[in-house]
Amino acid sequence: MATIPGLPDPAVARHRVLLIDDQRLIGETVRKMLADQSDVAYEFCHDPSAAAALTVRFRPTVILQDLVMPNVDGLDMVRAFRAAPETAAVPIIVLSAKEEAVVKAQLFEAGANDYLVKLPDRIELVARIRVHSEAYERLIERNAAYAALEKSLADLEAEKEKSERLLLNILPAEIAERLKNGGGTIADHFDSVSVLFADLAGFTEFSQRAEAGDLVAMLDEVFSAFDALALEHGVEKIKTIGDAYMAVAGLPVRRPDHARAVALMALGMQERMADLAARRGLGLRLRIGIHSGPVVAGVIGRHKFSYDLWGDTVNTASRMESHGEVGRVHVAQSTRDLLADSFRFTERGEVTVKGKGTMRTYFLDGPA
Repeated sequence: MATIPGLPDPAVARHRVLLIDDQRLIGETVRKMLADQSDVAYEFCHDPSAAAALTVRFRPTVILQDLVMPNVDGLDMVRAFRAAPETAAVPIIVLSAKEEAVVKAQLFEAGANDYLVKLPDRIELVARIRVHSEAYERLIERNAAYAALEKSLADLEAEKEKSERLLLNILPAEIAERLKNGGGTIADHFDSVSVLFADLAGFTEFSQRAEAGDLVAMLDEVFSAFDALALEHGVEKIKTIGDAYMAVAGLPVRRPDHARAVALMALGMQERMADLAARRGLGLRLRIGIHSGPVVAGVIGRHKFSYDLWGDTVNTASRMESHGEVGRVHVAQSTRDLLADSFRFTERGEVTVKGKGTMRTYFLDGPA
């Protein structure tokens, strides 16, 4: 598209005026009217059928359109401009040889912005062009500002969702929600929960000969399988420490069947571990301990949050694991009592437990 002599380059002009008229004389006259406007670019289209394509290339800020042209209905042309995304908001000034109130009303209803009897006075034409072009410019700026705001809000929401996902990776959902709502110090007492500790027997030897990448990949596979079981049974993973895995049922949402949930998860963990060890040729087995009773749970830390448990129940569950046997689930009397006759057990008898003295314990064999 060539630059018209005497008028600015459309690429840099603030106001871009497109005239659509079948009379070339009208086109030349309007060009002369705008010749002294240093910030106005002008384009003339004498073929109405080419107007739509020209608007895409020229990107007018004002369209001047003749009302009566051969084989063209002016009202239909206005409607077509309003229907096209490129010109839906571009101001349209319709030119006509005579002024008729009914025609004006029809044009405004179709979407025209203004109406001038041609040829209008030069001063009036320039004023109308500038008023409508500047209004369009402000509309574009507002739309750009709204779009930027919407993008900023979308980015903020995405960051918020990312932060919430990260928070949910380290805290139970209910605790994360309380923390977001400014719950202050989070510390709760639970009368009855079941705590599980698991440890990989043979891991120390494996870690001494395994490559770092293989070691981490193996732990990731194992613990991811355990995480899936925790989700399946409604058990809350608390943390991993080295090759140890800790989980609990019955908090932060209290549930009467917490012992059953942990028992089923423990049996599933043994199955998953045995399968993984067989597939990868690993000499690793799992030792699990469970104990049920009261605990205190809460969030500690300010920069790196940690949801943890404290109390004798936690210590005893850890002892059940360390005093257990590889490939088996070792449980205390409290857990055995809660599970009653719904599971099968092998009585281990009385065991001397470090820090606890003599305790009667059991091996969990499976559902009854």
